[in-house]
Amino acid sequence: MIDTIRRLRQLVAGTLLCAASAIVLAAPPSLAMVGFELLEDHPDGSRNADQQARLKMIDAEFRKLVAERELYRSVDLAPHQALVDRVRNSTEFLFRCTHCKAELAAGIGSDYVAVGWVQKVSNLILNVNIEIIEVATNRVALVKSVDLRGNNDESWLRGVRFMVRDMAEKRALNPRYGL
Repeated sequence: MIDTIRRLRQLVAGTLLCAASAIVLAAPPSLAMVGFELLEDHPDGSRNADQQARLKMIDAEFRKLVAERELYRSVDLAPHQALVDRVRNSTEFLFRCTHCKAELAAGIGSDYVAVGWVQKVSNLILNVNIEIIEVATNRVALVKSVDLRGNNDESWLRGVRFMVRDMAEKRALNPRYGL
């Protein structure tokens, strides 16, 4: 009788865990991705236009892949663009400004806010970084960095694709990863 009750409890606990996981997967939390910035140790004005275009390109790719893999639900920033622009223009680098990220998080009203940056050490050595903040607690939920070799569209895209693939693989193993 005791073994039967124990098995029944395990079955109920397992069912509840599966149901909770299904709820998490069925409704990914909202994420306001406020874009990528460029941190360049040795600025090269002749490459600036290409690099600014790449920042927009990897931002779009990050949003697309996160949505496709249902890691987060993307928040439309258009209604909050004035806030994003004001906060972004108040500091040199948004990713370094803790109170700026908190202000964005509170003003946008999503579950999470993400800030990305590309650190360019040279035209050969770069890395793509992302920081995701939980709005309710202002807690850093995830920080990731991927090293790149080469300053071209393909290397930047490859870096973001690897980052999101790694996030998805880790979330599959741990449903709370990045949350």
